Amino acid sequence: MNMTSADRSDPLRQSACARLAEVAVAATAHLPAEILRTPVRGHPRVALARQTAMYLAHVAFGLTLSRVGICFGRDRTTVRHACARIEDRRDDPTQELALSALEAGLLALTTALGAIPKEEVHL
Repeated sequence: MNMTSADRSDPLRQSACARLAEVAVAATAHLPAEILRTPVRGHPRVALARQTAMYLAHVAFGLTLSRVGICFGRDRTTVRHACARIEDRRDDPTQELALSALEAGLLALTTALGAIPKEEVHL
């Protein structure tokens, strides 16, 4: 699901989508959301949660790698690496199910809140 061109130019909406992905992943990982924004890599569990949130911000909301990097305080190449790592994890059926559920939940929530028009959602 990609944002419309008007949404792409709205940094506030993009940041809100990134924060939503961050909060959802932090909740499922039983971590405080703010720990995902720390400038250091941290514990492997934290790094994986951050990578997952960055991946969902990019894939579910269509944010560019550069914009995701800005939202998470990382370089776009770091985001690219995170997306590749999480995409590789989708080969595991359990991980695929979890990621698909998170993605669908995020899209349903943003649609219900009116942040993304229903006609833009493709589940």
